[in-house]
Amino acid sequence: MFTGIVQAIGALRERVPHGSDQTFLFEVPTGYLDGCVTGDSIAVNGVCLTATRLDGNSFAADVSAETLSCTTLDDWSVGAPVNLERALRLGDALGGHLVSGHVDAVAEVLERTPEARSERIFVSLPPSLAPLVAEKGSICVDGTSLTVNEVEPGRFGVNIVPHTLEATIAGGYRPGGRVNLEVDLIARYVARILDGASR
Repeated sequence: MFTGIVQAIGALRERVPHGSDQTFLFEVPTGYLDGCVTGDSIAVNGVCLTATRLDGNSFAADVSAETLSCTTLDDWSVGAPVNLERALRLGDALGGHLVSGHVDAVAEVLERTPEARSERIFVSLPPSLAPLVAEKGSICVDGTSLTVNEVEPGRFGVNIVPHTLEATIAGGYRPGGRVNLEVDLIARYVARILDGASR
């Protein structure tokens, strides 16, 4: 489980194919892996990955064909910057919202417009997820917990403040870019309960 509060920016160092699967090697800031052990979960751009090897300032993770097909991971080239968050521990502050690290959809950045010191960004929204996204609710974009400003047909808007632009990869977002989306976990379960109750 994660919170959507990005702790560091890393980079993809290497991709090693194994048939339809791949091993990804990520470079991380000095000290980021302190206390981390093999088997720990680390969210990379909102995708929960298992650290299979730790080596100083890097870690490896195996990525299945399923994960490659339903996230942006297969888009990444060596050197691509990535958002990093280690799994939530009991007693940690829940600064964002509950995030599972299971991507619901890949979406497209549609617009980016300066708004005072922030950036107003619109992202496409698949119809199947639209009922689960609410104005002033939370959504996870590439592992970053953001507040939804508005929900419109086929898209939603967020404001990204200067700190988030600097502390995540959001500063590099451009129209046409692809991002990982995870809707609010509570909204998903409430919708499932209501769907079952109506049958």
